Amino acid sequence: VEAVVKEYGRLDILINNAGITRDGLTTRIKDGEVKFMSEENWDAVLDVNLKGTWLCSQAAAVEMVKQKYGRIVNTASVAALGNIGQANYAASKAGVIGLTSTLALEWARFNIAVNCIAPGGTKTRMTAAIPENVMAGLLEKIPLKRLAEPSEIAAVHAFLASDMASYITGHVIFVDGGQTVGA
Repeated sequence: VEAVVKEYGRLDILINNAGITRDGLTTRIKDGEVKFMSEENWDAVLDVNLKGTWLCSQAAAVEMVKQKYGRIVNTASVAALGNIGQANYAASKAGVIGLTSTLALEWARFNIAVNCIAPGGTKTRMTAAIPENVMAGLLEKIPLKRLAEPSEIAAVHAFLASDMASYITGHVIFVDGGQTVGA
Protein backbone atom coordinates (compact mmCIF):
# COMPACT_ATOMS: atom_id res chain seq x y z
CA VAL A 1 0.00 0.00 0.00
CA GLU A 2 2.76 2.41 0.94
CA ALA A 3 4.59 1.74 -2.33
CA VAL A 4 1.45 2.42 -4.39
CA VAL A 5 0.70 5.65 -2.53
CA LYS A 6 4.33 6.75 -2.85
CA GLU A 7 4.34 6.08 -6.61
CA TYR A 8 0.82 7.28 -7.54
CA GLY A 9 -0.17 9.56 -4.66
CA ARG A 10 -3.26 7.54 -3.75
CA LEU A 11 -4.89 4.10 -3.74
CA ASP A 12 -8.27 3.89 -5.43
CA ILE A 13 -8.75 0.19 -6.20
CA LEU A 14 -8.06 -3.10 -4.47
CA ILE A 15 -8.78 -6.43 -6.16
CA ASN A 16 -8.65 -9.31 -3.66
CA ASN A 17 -8.10 -12.30 -5.93
CA ALA A 18 -5.96 -14.76 -3.98
CA GLY A 19 -7.21 -18.28 -3.55
CA ILE A 20 -5.86 -21.70 -2.67
CA THR A 21 -7.42 -25.12 -2.23
CA ARG A 22 -6.58 -28.12 -0.10
CA ASP A 23 -9.29 -30.46 -1.31
CA GLY A 24 -10.48 -33.46 0.63
CA LEU A 25 -13.63 -34.83 2.18
CA THR A 26 -14.36 -33.46 5.63
CA THR A 27 -14.94 -36.95 7.01
CA ARG A 28 -13.55 -40.35 6.08
CA ILE A 29 -13.73 -43.78 7.66
CA LYS A 30 -10.36 -45.53 7.62
CA ASP A 31 -9.81 -48.86 9.34
CA GLY A 32 -13.08 -48.36 11.21
CA GLU A 33 -11.95 -44.99 12.56
CA VAL A 34 -13.53 -41.63 11.74
CA LYS A 35 -10.95 -39.22 10.29
CA PHE A 36 -11.51 -35.53 9.60
CA MET A 37 -9.90 -32.95 7.35
CA SER A 38 -6.70 -31.79 9.01
CA GLU A 39 -6.72 -28.55 10.91
CA GLU A 40 -3.61 -27.60 8.91
CA ASN A 41 -5.52 -27.88 5.61
CA TRP A 42 -8.51 -26.05 7.07
CA ASP A 43 -6.41 -23.18 8.41
CA ALA A 44 -4.22 -22.84 5.30
CA VAL A 45 -7.23 -22.23 3.06
CA LEU A 46 -9.05 -19.88 5.44
CA ASP A 47 -5.86 -17.93 6.14
CA VAL A 48 -5.21 -17.15 2.48
CA ASN A 49 -8.75 -16.87 1.13
CA LEU A 50 -10.59 -15.13 3.98
CA LYS A 51 -8.03 -13.69 6.37
CA GLY A 52 -5.91 -12.46 3.45
CA THR A 53 -8.93 -10.66 1.99
CA TRP A 54 -9.60 -9.03 5.36
CA LEU A 55 -5.99 -7.97 5.94
CA CYS A 56 -5.55 -6.53 2.43
CA SER A 57 -8.88 -4.69 2.68
CA GLN A 58 -7.90 -3.28 6.04
CA ALA A 59 -4.54 -2.05 4.71
CA ALA A 60 -6.15 -0.42 1.66
CA ALA A 61 -8.94 1.14 3.72
CA VAL A 62 -6.44 3.24 5.68
CA GLU A 63 -5.74 5.25 2.51
CA MET A 64 -9.25 5.00 1.09
CA VAL A 65 -10.80 6.43 4.27
CA LYS A 66 -8.35 9.37 4.19
CA GLN A 67 -9.19 10.16 0.57
CA LYS A 68 -12.93 9.44 1.01
CA TYR A 69 -12.93 7.16 -2.04
CA GLY A 70 -12.20 3.57 -2.85
CA ARG A 71 -13.30 0.48 -4.74
CA ILE A 72 -12.68 -2.98 -3.35
CA VAL A 73 -13.58 -6.04 -5.39
CA ASN A 74 -13.31 -9.39 -3.66
CA THR A 75 -13.26 -12.78 -5.35
CA ALA A 76 -15.38 -15.59 -3.94
CA SER A 77 -16.53 -18.65 -5.90
CA VAL A 78 -19.67 -20.58 -6.76
CA ALA A 79 -18.19 -23.12 -4.33
CA ALA A 80 -19.28 -20.74 -1.55
CA LEU A 81 -22.67 -22.42 -1.93
CA GLY A 82 -21.10 -25.77 -0.99
CA ASN A 83 -19.03 -28.32 -2.86
CA ILE A 84 -18.17 -31.91 -1.98
CA GLY A 85 -14.54 -32.22 -0.95
CA GLN A 86 -14.09 -28.50 -0.45
CA ALA A 87 -15.61 -27.61 2.92
CA ASN A 88 -12.63 -25.42 3.81
CA TYR A 89 -12.69 -23.66 0.42
CA ALA A 90 -16.49 -23.25 0.50
CA ALA A 91 -16.35 -21.84 4.03
CA SER A 92 -13.58 -19.42 3.09
CA LYS A 93 -15.40 -18.13 0.02
CA ALA A 94 -18.75 -17.90 1.85
CA GLY A 95 -16.84 -15.90 4.45
CA VAL A 96 -15.57 -13.56 1.72
CA ILE A 97 -19.19 -12.96 0.68
CA GLY A 98 -20.20 -12.16 4.27
CA LEU A 99 -17.16 -9.92 4.71
CA THR A 100 -18.02 -8.10 1.48
CA SER A 101 -21.56 -7.35 2.68
CA THR A 102 -20.39 -6.15 6.08
CA LEU A 103 -17.59 -3.94 4.76
CA ALA A 104 -19.95 -2.46 2.16
CA LEU A 105 -22.35 -1.43 4.93
CA GLU A 106 -19.65 -0.14 7.26
CA TRP A 107 -17.47 1.63 4.71
CA ALA A 108 -20.15 3.25 2.52
CA ARG A 109 -19.92 6.33 4.76
CA PHE A 110 -16.34 6.74 3.52
CA ASN A 111 -17.42 6.41 -0.14
CA ILE A 112 -15.76 3.01 -0.37
CA ALA A 113 -17.72 0.54 -2.47
CA VAL A 114 -17.09 -3.12 -1.68
CA ASN A 115 -18.36 -5.79 -4.06
CA CYS A 116 -17.62 -9.39 -4.89
CA ILE A 117 -17.59 -11.70 -7.86
CA ALA A 118 -18.17 -15.43 -7.60
CA PRO A 119 -16.69 -17.16 -10.62
CA GLY A 120 -17.69 -20.61 -11.71
CA GLY A 121 -15.40 -22.90 -13.65
CA THR A 122 -12.69 -20.90 -15.38
CA LYS A 123 -9.94 -21.95 -17.78
CA THR A 124 -6.83 -22.07 -15.61
CA ARG A 125 -3.88 -24.39 -15.05
CA MET A 126 -5.88 -25.92 -12.21
CA THR A 127 -8.91 -26.75 -14.37
CA ALA A 128 -6.67 -27.96 -17.21
CA ALA A 129 -5.66 -30.84 -14.93
CA ILE A 130 -9.26 -32.04 -14.45
CA PRO A 131 -9.81 -35.45 -16.07
CA GLU A 132 -11.91 -35.36 -19.25
CA ASN A 133 -14.80 -37.40 -17.79
CA VAL A 134 -14.97 -35.13 -14.72
CA MET A 135 -14.86 -32.02 -16.93
CA ALA A 136 -17.73 -33.38 -19.04
CA GLY A 137 -19.83 -33.71 -15.87
CA LEU A 138 -18.94 -30.18 -14.81
CA LEU A 139 -19.82 -28.70 -18.20
CA GLU A 140 -23.17 -30.51 -18.12
CA LYS A 141 -24.12 -28.40 -15.07
CA ILE A 142 -23.31 -25.12 -16.84
CA PRO A 143 -26.07 -23.84 -19.14
CA LEU A 144 -23.51 -22.17 -21.44
CA LYS A 145 -21.64 -25.53 -21.65
CA ARG A 146 -18.16 -24.06 -21.31
CA LEU A 147 -15.69 -22.67 -18.82
CA ALA A 148 -15.14 -18.94 -18.50
CA GLU A 149 -12.12 -17.32 -20.07
CA PRO A 150 -9.99 -15.49 -17.47
CA SER A 151 -10.63 -12.27 -19.41
CA GLU A 152 -14.38 -12.66 -18.77
CA ILE A 153 -13.76 -12.76 -15.03
CA ALA A 154 -11.32 -9.83 -15.23
CA ALA A 155 -13.89 -7.75 -17.13
CA VAL A 156 -16.33 -7.99 -14.21
CA HIS A 157 -13.57 -7.01 -11.78
CA ALA A 158 -12.78 -4.01 -13.99
CA PHE A 159 -16.44 -2.98 -14.20
CA LEU A 160 -16.95 -3.12 -10.43
CA ALA A 161 -13.74 -1.12 -9.90
CA SER A 162 -14.85 1.56 -12.36
CA ASP A 163 -17.03 4.63 -11.98
CA MET A 164 -19.65 2.85 -14.11
CA ALA A 165 -20.44 0.87 -10.94
CA SER A 166 -20.44 3.91 -8.63
CA TYR A 167 -23.90 3.10 -7.21
CA ILE A 168 -23.22 -0.58 -6.61
CA THR A 169 -21.96 -1.78 -3.25
CA GLY A 170 -22.41 -4.93 -1.20
CA HIS A 171 -23.27 -7.13 -4.15
CA VAL A 172 -22.07 -10.49 -5.38
CA ILE A 173 -22.07 -11.11 -9.12
CA PHE A 174 -21.96 -14.77 -10.10
CA VAL A 175 -19.89 -15.14 -13.28
CA ASP A 176 -20.68 -18.78 -13.88
CA GLY A 177 -22.35 -19.33 -17.24
CA GLY A 178 -25.69 -19.76 -15.46
CA GLN A 179 -24.49 -22.58 -13.19
CA THR A 180 -26.16 -21.19 -10.07
CA VAL A 181 -29.42 -20.04 -11.67
CA GLY A 182 -32.15 -21.54 -9.52
CA ALA A 183 -29.65 -22.84 -6.97
